Amino acid sequence: MLLWLADYLTQFYSGFRVFQYLTLRGILAAGTALSISLLVGPSMIRRLQYLQVGQSVRDDGPQSHLSKAGTPTMGGALMLVGIAFSTLLWGDLGNPYLWLALLVTAGFGAVGWVDDYRKVTAGNSQGLSARWKYFWQSLIGLSAALYLYLAFDTPVTTQLQIPFFKDFAWSMGPLFIVLTYFVIVGASNAVNLTDGLDGLAILPTVLVGTALGIIAYLTGRVDFADYLHIPYVAGSGELTVFCGGIAGAGLGFLWFNTYPAQVFMGDVGALALGAAMGTVAVVTRHEIVFFIMGGIFVLETVSVIMQVASFKLTGKRLFRMAPIHHHFELKGWPEPRVIVRFWIITVMLVLFGLATLKLR
Repeated sequence: MLLWLADYLTQFYSGFRVFQYLTLRGILAAGTALSISLLVGPSMIRRLQYLQVGQSVRDDGPQSHLSKAGTPTMGGALMLVGIAFSTLLWGDLGNPYLWLALLVTAGFGAVGWVDDYRKVTAGNSQGLSARWKYFWQSLIGLSAALYLYLAFDTPVTTQLQIPFFKDFAWSMGPLFIVLTYFVIVGASNAVNLTDGLDGLAILPTVLVGTALGIIAYLTGRVDFADYLHIPYVAGSGELTVFCGGIAGAGLGFLWFNTYPAQVFMGDVGALALGAAMGTVAVVTRHEIVFFIMGGIFVLETVSVIMQVASFKLTGKRLFRMAPIHHHFELKGWPEPRVIVRFWIITVMLVLFGLATLKLR
């Protein structure tokens, strides 16, 4: 929105051309989203407390979590507002990838909001049935996949890029739709599974989102893409602004979500943020690097799959409780220790993921 205004004002003062720089607009988007979260957060928490929008806690989980019952939830809606406002304010509204990312985020956020609302009104932790939740996630994910398959007009944009190999990529053809679907829907549910401890999911989201913003900037520049031997995707650089919004909104939310949490993001935030990052990863053609950087999300998901499979096949559990962060809690790790160690692992994975851009 302001980009168009700046373009108009350059005829009167050339200094407004500075807003053409993606790096500046990405930083401004982060600052805007951060400010919204910090300024609106306290009043939002008070409002949620007044409405008694409290979290329901599973009675079969760690006993230390029972004291969290009643903590305001659905705080992720604040992040979505911050991301949307900052992106619309500083982004190029003529960019289709920007709108795709916003629409996917809003769609998954709506699914999460219905889930959270039902949990609150019903007073239990079940929420929207798994069948309907998966149906709506699949509908949105497939719609995004089909759009990208039809919109991408160069061979490189439907190739699977393999890290460490600069001259090798797999041309997927229609399988691109399947991959895109699983990346978006899978990432959405992976972040949701990780969101079980105070601040556990949000800082990795900030770190991975920031790294994806860097990747978006590089893939949107033909010179950098050629130098690094990564795919050039025209227009993808504008997602730097969107990722800036994710980073800023996430940091602002962490201010209130850090242990002991004053508010939880709920499914409205977790489902939307995961889908948002998955969408950026697909557009920039860095799905595998995304899985590397989001290794904590992958670990949490795999732990649940392994736990369920083991119990159904053998009647035994591999972990004391899944997702795996609960396993460490039941082993006696204090909650802050689990959180910080998972954060440290994410920092290392993000750095390794970014290093793959050059190691080709």
